[in-house]
Amino acid sequence: MPNSPYTPKSYVELNHPEWSKNAVIYEVNIRQYTPEGTFKAFAKHLPRLKDLGVDILWLMPIHPIGKKNRKGSLGSYYAVSDYYGVNPEFGTMDDFTLLVQQIHEMGMYVIMDWVANHSAWDHPLTKEHPEWYTKTIDGDFRPTPWYDWDDIIDFDYSQPGLRKYMTDAIKYWVEEAGVDGYRCDVAGFVPIDFWEHVRRKLESIKPVFMLAEWESRDLHRRAFDMTYAWSLWFALEDLFQEQKGLHSLLEYLAHDVSTFPDNAFRMTFTENHDKNSWEGNQYANYGEGLHAAMVLCCTINGMPLVYSGQEAGLDRSLKFFEKDEIDWRDHENTGIYRKLFQLKKKNRALWNGKWGGEMIRIKHDQPDQVLSFYRESEGDKIISVINLSDQDLDVNLDTIAFTGSYKEVFTNEKLTIKQQTEFQLKPWSYKVLSNR
Repeated sequence: MPNSPYTPKSYVELNHPEWSKNAVIYEVNIRQYTPEGTFKAFAKHLPRLKDLGVDILWLMPIHPIGKKNRKGSLGSYYAVSDYYGVNPEFGTMDDFTLLVQQIHEMGMYVIMDWVANHSAWDHPLTKEHPEWYTKTIDGDFRPTPWYDWDDIIDFDYSQPGLRKYMTDAIKYWVEEAGVDGYRCDVAGFVPIDFWEHVRRKLESIKPVFMLAEWESRDLHRRAFDMTYAWSLWFALEDLFQEQKGLHSLLEYLAHDVSTFPDNAFRMTFTENHDKNSWEGNQYANYGEGLHAAMVLCCTINGMPLVYSGQEAGLDRSLKFFEKDEIDWRDHENTGIYRKLFQLKKKNRALWNGKWGGEMIRIKHDQPDQVLSFYRESEGDKIISVINLSDQDLDVNLDTIAFTGSYKEVFTNEKLTIKQQTEFQLKPWSYKVLSNR
């Protein structure tokens, strides 16, 4: 009875690009990446990022920035004044297309940040099509309601002309520059049917990867491959900043397994450009637990994100409206990320969506301080054990269902997991076991 109403159906109807199955994503802040802040200067980092294990490069908006009501001296990337143009601070269109070509030649992919919800105050559309914007009760342009985004004004997606214009502009960068998809800013503020139409149009050109800056199952059906795991980030805030223990984290993991659609990608992160620090200092808030948080985000279900500079131990919040160059240095974060990304490439248990393995909680005698889980796919197995406390702990795990031979990823120690397994864990330490 294939058409029976009782036959389970997959909620996710779109097809993810094959190359996204075990991908890692990296957010590029062109302005702050180099002294020059240009595409050409950034391109020199591509071999390093390839070696790190990055697959998808997400470029923050590359478009010209509005001048009217600009914040700071340089303005926000997200106040776009020309959807068909390139910010002259970064280079030219030729420079950009060359960068895309270089990324592709290295076996990586590139998605552009797209700001569909609003534009700069001085975008030409304000004069050519003022009816495409929402208005105040007095008939004036207005920022997106309720936010302090005073440097932008809000589009009105009840206007068919706006929808066609924006769709054509999105198609342009795939056709002319060869980008592989988009990260869509405040995607939930734009109607879902618009995004679903855009996805169909882009798929008629080539397979694309679409990331929504939002956390909603609805967007996964026909529009977006991946959404933000915001609730995971807030759970980490509860754990590391507020010292509230594991409750919020366990709540997130329970819902990820039981309520979020199968084959929907979630982007897992310790930081991004919106949450670049708590009170301006990344290390002060994660403290010695930063590496434990990194391991968590790279071994639970989802695609891990690295924000520009995290691999170099970025220890401050980057300025958003001014020049604030990243201090590139050798740092232990690089080695940790490289190990985790190499593991993700080869062990199917950590792959994304339908390709990866479900998280199965492993019971033990330290439930208030230690998180442990098992994942398996196509015979590949992972056990992750993370001490999320500042205490030395002996933890006894019930591993009767997960016995076998494993290797600890960071030490290369070979282990035989029996029906009961005991680990001695230092504060904020972790063990990641792989059977491959």
